[in-house]
Amino acid sequence: MPEGPELHLASHFVNEACRGLVFGGCVEKSPISRNPEVPFESSAYHISALARGKELRLTLSPLPGAQPLREPLALVFRFGMSGSFQLAPSDALPPHAHLRFYTAPPSPRLALCFVDIRRFGHWELGGKWQPGRGPCVLLEYEQFRENVLRNLVDKAFDRPICEALLDQRFFNGIGNYLRAEILYRLKIPPFEKARTVLEALQQRRPVRMQGGRHAPISEDQQRSPELTLSQKIRAKLQNPDLLELCHSVPKEVVQLGGKGYGQESGEEDFAAFRAWLQCYGMAGMSSLRDRHGRTIWFQGDPGPLAPKGGRPHKKKSKGAQQSPEDKMENPPPPSKAPSKTRRARRGLPEQTTAQQPKRTSLQQDPGVSPVTEKGKRRGRQASGFCRPQRIKADTSSLETEGTSAS
Repeated sequence: MPEGPELHLASHFVNEACRGLVFGGCVEKSPISRNPEVPFESSAYHISALARGKELRLTLSPLPGAQPLREPLALVFRFGMSGSFQLAPSDALPPHAHLRFYTAPPSPRLALCFVDIRRFGHWELGGKWQPGRGPCVLLEYEQFRENVLRNLVDKAFDRPICEALLDQRFFNGIGNYLRAEILYRLKIPPFEKARTVLEALQQRRPVRMQGGRHAPISEDQQRSPELTLSQKIRAKLQNPDLLELCHSVPKEVVQLGGKGYGQESGEEDFAAFRAWLQCYGMAGMSSLRDRHGRTIWFQGDPGPLAPKGGRPHKKKSKGAQQSPEDKMENPPPPSKAPSKTRRARRGLPEQTTAQQPKRTSLQQDPGVSPVTEKGKRRGRQASGFCRPQRIKADTSSLETEGTSAS
């Protein structure tokens, strides 16, 4: 799902793609979208974008002399699970384009489209950032760091660090893949208590190299003129803490360009991102589900707050054969001796294939699960349709943004 870097890349795309374009007319919403209508009409306007954390603000600015006279309008987007912006010819709109901004005639008309396959994305009129979100990890690093360390008494930090990192009140822009990459680089168990990890940063001092190892600098050493500014900067770069990585790791994704996170294996825009990943979904890494049902990828010990009874699953590389150890850990279920049929128990001869009653078309369909004897006794009818699984929608809760959010 789109996280902070993807929103920033999307804002960059909108600003670059729309530079020099003049839009005109009404804003068009697809009839199936449950998001609000956008009551905006202008004969000529520009579009610009700005991202903050997991939100993107789109501003529609009428040009001088445009009719009717009106003030600029701003919308704030949250991308949900699959939101993105695309620029396409007006006569070849992409599927799932739920909001469309058309360029003004007479030139060949284009449309800036908000595309959202799963329809968990949302937009709101007015341009105000969602209340309660913390400072952006990318653009407001100092405020972000201060906000976290000042609020460590909050009950959010009683939880495992992997869950706290999804709380957008404190980590606005961090999502599922970012938390895995950040914790992996620091070798922090994902289910270590968040406060335990972060309290040490309140007393953090600059460090310098001593005999090839990192050593804390005392108060006297900090006042010593021997430690130059360049040495402090170098030491900080060599030993980033968790909050610093919450800023620098998303920044790395933005600097990759392209579209950032994406699972479409055939798209070149996502190739650099997949090559950049070290932990998330990678072969050899283990995974567990947190209490919100999100999968956290890690290496080594999961930590003391790991779900009870949860067994880490290790991802194998494609085409890898099971080792003898794997086969021992996951033995096949014991085979059961074939039980006697009802006719055999009654002492009746078994029916041959020719004597067996003809099956219905539904029962003949290999994709249909057979009806159990228990179901038959209760009178339930066989059906050719499986009950669809419910997909948990984005609740937009700031504490569980990662479940939407990532």
